[in-house]
Amino acid sequence: MKLLTARVPRPRTSVHQPTRGYRIFQGINGVILTLVVLVTLYPFVNIVARSFSGERQIRAGEVTLWPKGFNLTTYKIVFRDSMFWRNYGNTVLYTVVSTVIAMVLTTCYAYVLSKRNLKGRGVLVGVAVFTMFFTGGLIPNYVLVTSLGLKNSVWAIALPNAVSVFNLLVMKAFFESLPIELEEAAEIDGLSTYGILLRIVLPLSKAVIATMILFYSVSFWNSWFSAYLYMDRTELMPATVYLRNLISGATTGGNAGAGTDQLSQVGANIQAVTIVLTALPILCVYPFVQRYFVSGVTLGAVKG
Repeated sequence: MKLLTARVPRPRTSVHQPTRGYRIFQGINGVILTLVVLVTLYPFVNIVARSFSGERQIRAGEVTLWPKGFNLTTYKIVFRDSMFWRNYGNTVLYTVVSTVIAMVLTTCYAYVLSKRNLKGRGVLVGVAVFTMFFTGGLIPNYVLVTSLGLKNSVWAIALPNAVSVFNLLVMKAFFESLPIELEEAAEIDGLSTYGILLRIVLPLSKAVIATMILFYSVSFWNSWFSAYLYMDRTELMPATVYLRNLISGATTGGNAGAGTDQLSQVGANIQAVTIVLTALPILCVYPFVQRYFVSGVTLGAVKG
């Protein structure tokens, strides 16, 4: 006895073939984006090439994308100076301490302002926005920092610039976008205000926190005027002030700790070396922070 089995036809999966117009669009889009990437990368690649090039080739304008007259004189002068490494350590310390203080204050302030039922919320927002357009001025700030005894310390750099109003408003808007039901459920479960912030809000805010850390760290890393103003001793200066003084000495013909030929080489590419040394740490850290920008779109979403 033969068993008859009926063959069930498999559903045909229709593969969408891109149209000719869409393929043309993809090609044009790829060409445009490639050109944008090349235009964006060219200045930095040129700076790196100039930092390793010789004086004659730099002054003649022969350096484009590849070093010519390969020369490490400026790098050797900078790296052999023990003061540079001490100032570089100061930069790391100032950046870390200042960023931590700024993130704590900005996060707490933004979380408070995100509560629409808070009494006096408009006054607090107005005080913050007012400081975006009006400041006390350089001399009053200097007198204040000096009278508080903050000179020659990390607090002179961290505290006056602890809260950026732009970053504050960005974090406030992000906290306001989080579902209020999550906080209400956590409050019913017995969490306090600080517990809700630490266990509910912050884990859902990794994207904006990573962004603010990047903004603050870049700002403090590149800052030199505050240290130049409030630090009296050379060993307390950050690396940006050290490199700024090296540029000043090379461009004005002062003594940079080297002979005449070396001084000419330093004067030719010290600006390029300075840009490379200050930008390199941020470029190394950025790839580890950038992934949060991609995942930030889905963070805080309510799953149903």
